[in-house]
Amino acid sequence: MSRSDRIALLHAAAKERILVLDGSWGVMIQRRGLDEADFRGDRFTAHNGQMKGNNDILCITRPDVIADLHHQYFAAGADISETNTFSATTIAQDDYHLDAQSVWDINLEGAKLARAAADRWTEKEPHKPRFAAGSIGPLNKMLSMSSDVNDPGARLVTFDQVYEAYRHQVKALNEGGVHLYLIETITDTLNCKAAIKAIKDLEDEGMEPLPIWISGTITDRSGRTLSGQTAEAFWNSVRHAKPFAVGFNCALGADLMRPFIAELSRVADTLVAAYPNAGLPNAMGQYDEEPHETAHFIEEWARSGLVNIVGGCCGTTPEHIRHVAEEVAGVTPRAIPERPVALRLSGLEPFEMVA
Repeated sequence: MSRSDRIALLHAAAKERILVLDGSWGVMIQRRGLDEADFRGDRFTAHNGQMKGNNDILCITRPDVIADLHHQYFAAGADISETNTFSATTIAQDDYHLDAQSVWDINLEGAKLARAAADRWTEKEPHKPRFAAGSIGPLNKMLSMSSDVNDPGARLVTFDQVYEAYRHQVKALNEGGVHLYLIETITDTLNCKAAIKAIKDLEDEGMEPLPIWISGTITDRSGRTLSGQTAEAFWNSVRHAKPFAVGFNCALGADLMRPFIAELSRVADTLVAAYPNAGLPNAMGQYDEEPHETAHFIEEWARSGLVNIVGGCCGTTPEHIRHVAEEVAGVTPRAIPERPVALRLSGLEPFEMVA
């Protein structure tokens, strides 16, 4: 089956049912108890500096671990599994002193692992095709916010540098065979716009177009992203990309995320996706929300007609995803609203002018 055929199945499946994304990667990798040698593998034995904690490098050094996690999530009922490339940009990986070729290889191998797992499960269960999403995560440097409290204009990176870093990542993910891109955990909308521009420019240059899923992060009960936008303002800022799906993930548990998903569901004329944390972390930084608790919240979203795609972020496991998949099975996906033609702009707040 060609990639274009699989993408057609993705669009068809989204009309028929609520799709399920996988869960946390960090918590599952931590449970493996890997040591420095696992992260270094044979390729990075003499590499300068600590490598442990760089989960993305495991795509190269412990592909067996990454492939196993893809299979665990697909077995739990996920329709979509992300590549293990959340921080696989030249900017983020500079913290580990990795060169551009190593970063390319992380993305390429990560995409191949996710695609192979999705293909295997699609062959095994053709009635439930699986999909590989190329994870494009946030950077450790922001374009919208100063890096120096005493200098509002200070930035550690330029737009062009962020654009080039995402362009490098997108090309490798596409070559590796992903079915869609997931620009996720967006704290800075301008960084996200650089990623969108990288994708669109590459498509204009002849790269095969793939669906784009955009997922921001509401950082606290204020209902704003870290760069200050409300849910509707965020949507107005990215809707020009005509994304396959838009939504929120991370930062909050499902109970606190609900009002912001409801607001996005009201204004977005595309699929709405949400994958919350397993509640808020406890004093030790661990997540205590049980699988059935997370699934209970998400089932209510589904039955209220708020979502088209659901899943889990920090603290969620294959067992969380199993419960979520069971609870949303058979629930009708959210109907995409038809909104009146209007001029819609945004700064930190949305602006709308209807003709």
